Amino acid sequence: MFKLPTVATAPFCPSEVTGTVTVISTDPAWKKVLRFAGPGLLISIGYMDPGNWATAISAGSSFGYALLFVVVLSSLAAMLLQSISLRLGIVTGKDLAKLCSEQYPRPTALVMWAFAELSIIACDVAEVLGCALAFKLILGVSLPVAIGITALDTILVLGLKGAGFRKVEAIILALIATISICLLAELILLRPCWECVAQGILPSMSALKNTDGLYLAIGILGATVMPHNLYLHSSVVQTRKIGNSEASRREAIRFANIDSIISLFFALLINAAILILAAAAFHGKSVVMELDDAYHLLDPVTGSAFAGLIFGIGLLASGQSSTFTGTIAGQVILDGFLKMKIPCWQRRIVTRGLALIPALIGVTIWGEHSVGRLLILSQVVLSLQLPFVMYPMIKMAANGRLMGRFKSSVIVQLAAWILFAMISAANLWLVLHTFDVI
Repeated sequence: MFKLPTVATAPFCPSEVTGTVTVISTDPAWKKVLRFAGPGLLISIGYMDPGNWATAISAGSSFGYALLFVVVLSSLAAMLLQSISLRLGIVTGKDLAKLCSEQYPRPTALVMWAFAELSIIACDVAEVLGCALAFKLILGVSLPVAIGITALDTILVLGLKGAGFRKVEAIILALIATISICLLAELILLRPCWECVAQGILPSMSALKNTDGLYLAIGILGATVMPHNLYLHSSVVQTRKIGNSEASRREAIRFANIDSIISLFFALLINAAILILAAAAFHGKSVVMELDDAYHLLDPVTGSAFAGLIFGIGLLASGQSSTFTGTIAGQVILDGFLKMKIPCWQRRIVTRGLALIPALIGVTIWGEHSVGRLLILSQVVLSLQLPFVMYPMIKMAANGRLMGRFKSSVIVQLAAWILFAMISAANLWLVLHTFDVI
């Protein structure tokens, strides 16, 4: 007889941010939706980081609306994978990192930990470059100085010490709202062709026949489905305290999925808005491969100098919000694989320190106008890590001994393995063609 495990809670940062949200079984449905809302926001912000901005702007400026369907399909793939991740966390009461540490031999688990840390560093490189560019454009400082300023975001993490999980979620919501308002204002100024947008949503292979188009499409996929988010989601869903019965867990999975799908749908809208913005502003006028070019070219295109400032503020909010989720994911991975618990600010210093090095080296070698290329390259690294997270997650979610009656359905397993094969094939193409393209 399958016995449901006890519920474990997952704080934002060990001994620093505390508190869970209790879900009462007699609550009406609308109240349960509100109580479960939040973890999806933390996950979705990772799908709006500066790496997404770089790939979407390059795709829109180079190919117009033709690659919009890639954004949509990538977001649907993310919804599927995050659903599997949250199911694992709710049913087992353990996060994906901890499960991998228990289910695999120590040497294998250590390799998986190393890959997971690499994905977080790659993501943080994107955040460093995006925030540095925003500081450069808003404050007028040089890019190396702006990169140095990004090191100060540790202060923001220190400010979260002792905060409740709901407060952290509120901060993330405010940052998402800032990004949304900025992009909405840009779209109002640019007035894109909505008929062309509708056509771009329909899948078409015409743009993918071009090597650059296929490279950008894979970059969009890597920027959308982030490996460390799969570890993170399996942990943060446990901040909702539920009953131990099968019915309680089934209900928790349902409402957690609602939270995740709604949040990722908003992320889809934001990523689509960035591509639409680039297509409306630049396609057919000039190919924009750099974010700083996008900032300056918006002024004459829209007829408003205010557009550039909005763009910079939105980019800054994007990078800072991703910093929060990267820190949380880093703690989950470190605790799960190595059973190490360190203060958030120490984790932030280590991650940011490791990210600053490649960012400064890249800017020094390729120059200040290489931010877009470096951002897209960071997303390539993320895409390369994804199969190493997907394989154990899909396999464990389908394990009847581990999941009991809650194991993934045959349809979900089939869809997940097809997605795994497609991403692995795309990564092989990336390895063979990346240096030719960049």
